[in-house]
Amino acid sequence: MHFFAIACWKRSEQRSRGAEEQGGRGAGGQRSRGAGGQRGRGAEEQRGRGAEEMEKEPIKSHKDLKVYQMAFDAAMKIFELSKKFPVEERYSLTDQIRRSSRSVCANMAEAWRKRRYEAAFVAKLNDCESEAAETQTWIEFAVKCNYLSVESGRELYGTYNQILGGLVNMIANPTPWLMKR
Repeated sequence: MHFFAIACWKRSEQRSRGAEEQGGRGAGGQRSRGAGGQRGRGAEEQRGRGAEEMEKEPIKSHKDLKVYQMAFDAAMKIFELSKKFPVEERYSLTDQIRRSSRSVCANMAEAWRKRRYEAAFVAKLNDCESEAAETQTWIEFAVKCNYLSVESGRELYGTYNQILGGLVNMIANPTPWLMKR
């Protein structure tokens, strides 16, 4: 099976696992609605809990966003893995994959500060999306050049699929993230 066909197959597996680990939160960090439109935990988990215990702290910074945390962790993993790339790639593949992975986080920080204006916010999120897709391309090259193992490449590629999913959701529905005037 082709590397990226496996990555796509793994993506659906990771989404299922990721949703369980996030406690019902989407990649952007918001709690998703369950059956019947209920927010948050299942009915069995709600018993015995007060409303104040069920609601999580509001997101005050871009660093609180699950999608930002995933992107930051992925960029750090890329940094560590890319230390083993050949020296002749220092000014090409190594620099490019590090730059694009870090740029996802940097653009997200900028987007967070531009929440006063929907168009500016969405434009920066689009930049994040482009940088995440570029990072996936560099991951493909690193695997094909045997600088990354297929397994590491699949894991990183899948992580960036989750990041892209969170960004696309925020782009498609920016209103909850915008500053109230």
